[in-house]
Amino acid sequence: MNPPSAHRTSPDDTSAPAAGAGRWLRPYGPPPTTAETKATLVCLPHAGGAPTFFRDWPALLAPSLDMVAVCYPGRQDRFDEPCITDMTVMAGKVADVLAPLAERGPLALFGHSMGAAVAYEAARLLQSRHGVRPAHLFVSGLVPPHRVLPGTRHLKSDAALAADLLEQGGTDAQVLADDELRAVVMPAVRADYQLIETYQHTSAAGPLDIPITAYYGQDDARTPPTAMPDWQLHTHAPAETRSFPGGHFYLQQRRRELTTDIRDRLLAPM
Repeated sequence: MNPPSAHRTSPDDTSAPAAGAGRWLRPYGPPPTTAETKATLVCLPHAGGAPTFFRDWPALLAPSLDMVAVCYPGRQDRFDEPCITDMTVMAGKVADVLAPLAERGPLALFGHSMGAAVAYEAARLLQSRHGVRPAHLFVSGLVPPHRVLPGTRHLKSDAALAADLLEQGGTDAQVLADDELRAVVMPAVRADYQLIETYQHTSAAGPLDIPITAYYGQDDARTPPTAMPDWQLHTHAPAETRSFPGGHFYLQQRRRELTTDIRDRLLAPM
């Protein structure tokens, strides 16, 4: 499998997948040389999200950090593919795609909201199935896995789902207000909601053995501060939490502070 940096995606070109990575990965920013690359950061979007959510991150990170974003089936140029509604299937496919990237050097994962759960489960499979130990797991906007509760929002009407998205603040209101655009995006949104609302954490594989950093918005009712330290239960390595002003999508307004923290942790001396 060729490394994803073989084909870069510019901020204005969202349709070209990474060469050799199927249609799963979107690399952004200039491709660093192998000698320059200190780590590869893989970003996993929230429910209903797309890789373009992270397209401006490379400029805020560091030239020595490569960055790719995951594109789930059922959106962008993968619109013709069926959405995945089962966490085991989604995490398994993500882990299979990411494992070859570890041949280039340290691999770190960042996921927001639903993407945090996918990142966590993919990290577990990278260790158990592929023998790959990620350098770091960054999770955002999600309580620890054992605290994720089942839900039924995916069974509600499109209007109810759209209202939930607007309440969280991470979706363009103009997209949801347009009937045709809303009809296009809602199948992926519903599938993602089903994926996270039917997710059941199991402790069979045991804790990870990699550092975890958990981020959350101070005004996000979905991530109570008292729950976030329990991420430590899911790794034998150190786990830390950090909050930022804002709600569930605090990272839109605080992306510079967030990416600086991620950069500093990945480039810190071992």
